[in-house]
Amino acid sequence: MAKKVVVGMSGGVDSSVAALLLKNQGFEVEGLSLLMFETRGGEAADPRSCCSLEAVADAAETARAIGIPHAVVDARDIFIEKVIEPFALAYSKGLTPNPCILCNRHVKIPLLIGAANERGADFIATGHYARISRDGQTMRLAAALDGKKDQSYVLYAQEIEELRRLVLPLGELDKREVRRMAREAGLPVFNRPESQEICFAGGKDFMGMVKAVVPGCPREGPILDEAGRRIGTHSGISGYTIGQRKGLGGGRGRLCGQDPRPLYVYRIDAAGNAVYAGAREKAFMKTIEVEDLNWLTDEHRWMRGFEAAVKVRSMMRPQPAMVYPVGEGARVEFEEAQWAPAPGQSAVFYDGQTVIGGGIIKAGQNPAGKGFS
Repeated sequence: MAKKVVVGMSGGVDSSVAALLLKNQGFEVEGLSLLMFETRGGEAADPRSCCSLEAVADAAETARAIGIPHAVVDARDIFIEKVIEPFALAYSKGLTPNPCILCNRHVKIPLLIGAANERGADFIATGHYARISRDGQTMRLAAALDGKKDQSYVLYAQEIEELRRLVLPLGELDKREVRRMAREAGLPVFNRPESQEICFAGGKDFMGMVKAVVPGCPREGPILDEAGRRIGTHSGISGYTIGQRKGLGGGRGRLCGQDPRPLYVYRIDAAGNAVYAGAREKAFMKTIEVEDLNWLTDEHRWMRGFEAAVKVRSMMRPQPAMVYPVGEGARVEFEEAQWAPAPGQSAVFYDGQTVIGGGIIKAGQNPAGKGFS
């Protein structure tokens, strides 16, 4: 009997081709779309958005073209609770969370597994570009062969037992191959634009969302230089992140005096409602502290320290570092200072292509010993 798999279909080309490949491999495939948000008031949908009403309709049309059953689960309430509200609250505190990690960890993967259990399915599948290897009871999450599309970063926070159920058909493909397969199969979404990271923001300023979720935010406050002198006014710390240059017009985007160098955000003081801006080198961090760790390998969590390659953003190249587990967290010391790791972002540890684990960036220090904590 063919193994059954429930494929999360977001309406994009990647998840559509994942479903197509699994059917062609002999799996019994059912497509499942999670309705997470919708456009309102006649507003046109951004074609890059996933899991909206429009995207779900695209997924249903694609499922018909592939010849598989398709169902929809209304996930709007849990998406608001587990993604939008924590996202807005974090930004109100000067943090920079990754909404895709929140969504995969708390919404997408758990709901797909729940649906698979209800349907008696053996596996779930998504269109993520990453790889999972299985050797008996040993499971490894690894980067995709296409480094430009690798999404292993946004899956590091999943439980190991969840990853055991997950199939990732695109891990050894590149985007051009995926679009070619979709076009040759006549899938209606073969030329759909790339999805965006903050799908629910529609590519727009989300300050209004923060204001709606967090009473009293955003609030105006000072932009300060490294000496603590006021050089401008910000409209709310939720509009800023470490390394940002835009939005510092109050300081004319330049350092005080005759120094022609532009300003960059290097620290956000949530308690003081202040944004600190200075020369670009101030935003390079040599050491970061990480909390809320999730380990995907047992052999590293108990070590006093180990070498790893570390990402602090999804699309960066992993950088050499030493990782020192400390209590429930870890300290990461990079060989070379890294540009603008921000509190709230995730730091993900790799051993070659294999994901060791990762956690949330809490604090950091630049080579001069000053930081954003």
